[in-house]
Amino acid sequence: MLRVSKLTDYATVVMTCLAAAGDDVLSAQQLAERAQLEAPTVSKLLKQLAHAGLVASFRGVNGGYRLARLPSAITVAEIVTAIEGPIGMTECSVHSGQCGREPHCGVRVNWQRISHAITAALESVTLADMVKPPPRRGTAIPLRVAVT
Repeated sequence: MLRVSKLTDYATVVMTCLAAAGDDVLSAQQLAERAQLEAPTVSKLLKQLAHAGLVASFRGVNGGYRLARLPSAITVAEIVTAIEGPIGMTECSVHSGQCGREPHCGVRVNWQRISHAITAALESVTLADMVKPPPRRGTAIPLRVAVT
């Protein structure tokens, strides 16, 4: 099974809580309560998300966090990359020279194509999309992906 880590899933939940809060600055504790996650986990995620430039942090008595950009300007790919690192199905689909079989490997190019398609799919969904209510059952969800 192919899946993102729990931390990446939790980061997406935290980001959707921030998106729903608008311009409000929320503490890590408030975010933990809204996301129904443990406060230390949320604090760890917020540090990574701030380092990636996805959230802005504010110090002081009324300090906390808010999105660094509009939800429509933050993609799920950015959230995944902030927590997981570069998106790739295999090590060689992200970085060349990682495998001794690379010079005579017949599958690397196809793994790269698959990785690009997954990246494009994640880039096509914004945080604003994630905050929207889910579509009614039976409604098709259009995917804006161009695979070359």
